[in-house]
Amino acid sequence: MNQYETVFIMHPVLSEDQVRETVEKFKGFLKAKEAKVLHEENWGLKKLAYAIQSKRSGFYHLMEFQADPQLIEEMEVEMKRDERIIRFQTIKMDKHHIQFAKDRRKKLQKS
Repeated sequence: MNQYETVFIMHPVLSEDQVRETVEKFKGFLKAKEAKVLHEENWGLKKLAYAIQSKRSGFYHLMEFQADPQLIEEMEVEMKRDERIIRFQTIKMDKHHIQFAKDRRKKLQKS
């Protein structure tokens, strides 16, 4: 199993419940496929650097997880099908990225 980090952006017109429901959908998808969710962060509503689908802002969410490589393609297909998600990116984490993420989490917990 490899470790991955996915950041996805949801439509800015969603309610708080709809945002939570979307996040839970993908956490449930990962858990159903025997992936392990290690960490997640809700970054909230942020202004986009450029318009995506005529939207100037969106709800950002980050998830770190361990999964088999073939699961990533399945998850990305599900994200493409979900109308609430306007953009996403999944990155395979190497040992330096994993250490940086651990240090960042420790720093966030202290503040």
